[in-house]
Amino acid sequence: MHIHSIINGQSVMGQASSFSVINPADESIIAEVSAASAAQVDEAVHAASAAFKNWKNVSDDTVKQIFAKIAADIRAEKNSIAQLITQEQGKTLGMAQFEVEAGASWIEYLSSLEIPIETLQEPNGKIIKVYNRPLGVVASVTPWNWPFMIAVWHIFPALKTKNCVVNKPSEYTPLSTIKLAEIINRHIPAGVCSLVLGKGDVGQALTEHPEVAKVTFTGSTRTGQSILGHSVSSLKSVVLELGGNDAGIVLEDANLDTAAEGIFASAFLNAGQTCAALKRLYVHESIYDALTEKLLRIAEAQIVGNGADAAVTFGPVQNKMQYDKVKALIADAVAQGGKILTASKAIPEKGYFIAPTLIADVAEGIALVDDEQFGPVLPIVKFSAIDEVLERTNNTQFGLGGSVWSTDLEQAQQIAAQMEAGTVWINSHSDLSPAAPFGGWKLSGLGYSFGLDGLLLFTHKQAVHITGS
Repeated sequence: MHIHSIINGQSVMGQASSFSVINPADESIIAEVSAASAAQVDEAVHAASAAFKNWKNVSDDTVKQIFAKIAADIRAEKNSIAQLITQEQGKTLGMAQFEVEAGASWIEYLSSLEIPIETLQEPNGKIIKVYNRPLGVVASVTPWNWPFMIAVWHIFPALKTKNCVVNKPSEYTPLSTIKLAEIINRHIPAGVCSLVLGKGDVGQALTEHPEVAKVTFTGSTRTGQSILGHSVSSLKSVVLELGGNDAGIVLEDANLDTAAEGIFASAFLNAGQTCAALKRLYVHESIYDALTEKLLRIAEAQIVGNGADAAVTFGPVQNKMQYDKVKALIADAVAQGGKILTASKAIPEKGYFIAPTLIADVAEGIALVDDEQFGPVLPIVKFSAIDEVLERTNNTQFGLGGSVWSTDLEQAQQIAAQMEAGTVWINSHSDLSPAAPFGGWKLSGLGYSFGLDGLLLFTHKQAVHITGS
């Protein structure tokens, strides 16, 4: 299978070098990609600029009708899209189906939002109307962990606010995003949503393009910092959702059965490859052994293998580079005294498989605790006092999310208020809502997504002062 960019409503073969898309479950080549050239990136942005002249004036009702048709098409093709996701990303088919369904639901939620017009009246009778106007061309760069869902998060707020979009999906997982762009282009004018394929050089050409008014990026902190730096000369609007090293704090009064299930599900969601997954677990010393035993039983029950197999519950790491990184973090933790609790598990010989791994007897000062692992390994750390654990968990460059696990909801909320993170969950973790703003503190991001607040970051404010004649 050879896949192409979608520029100005047409499938276009790339003019730069080609690369392969690899199935992480068996390392087979599933597609060849022709990368877009710098000239083709320029063509996509120019097409978006031209399309914007009409798209910015489309009615709200028309946008709602378009979104409804797109969501319906996504649901009608859910199974085939999910199969693409499993092939290219590795997650189980059930998780991929969830990703597609959640994407359709997210589109429907966005469609329901009304972009407000604020009316102010001054004592002298002057009326001021404050509008939220579209920006123009939005550049979207999306990652490989949730390739379909995060593309929905980027593209549809931009379209809802009547911007035009050019997306660059990860070179590791372009197939499901291409399918999304194809569905979108059935229902919108040419140029409103284009997609350019390639590696980092294509993303750089897109995000630095002078006609781009806004960049929305989900990925590494280092790349996000580069995008922010290059935005200065043109004063582009930038929203960056970057790395996280989310801490979960389990208090001694937690319900251990429900906590263990929730902690495992959130720490190992998508084989741990989720920006807001629980990545460091701090457990009160009085329940440390009991909770780790429950987590161990859940981990040992997982069936590791190709996500296309209905019996499998745990798929591979998405790519070789990330696989090597996670393996190195595990080895380093063991070399520094960490104890692997999980027993060795039979895994396929080919593919980037790492069984869910729990590591005890670790603390701050090692890479597995201090850095984001983004893979299927969870360090479990003891603590004895609330003030102590808050100081330890906050002492990080990251601030994406965190959680508190307790039956005392009042105390849990007091602790949440002291956590330095953009989102804090109580008795859950990583379950996002389209209605709630989501963004990182510190080096975990800039700006926020979701809800009306996130939606309006795709607009300019314009105040119109009206004085009677």
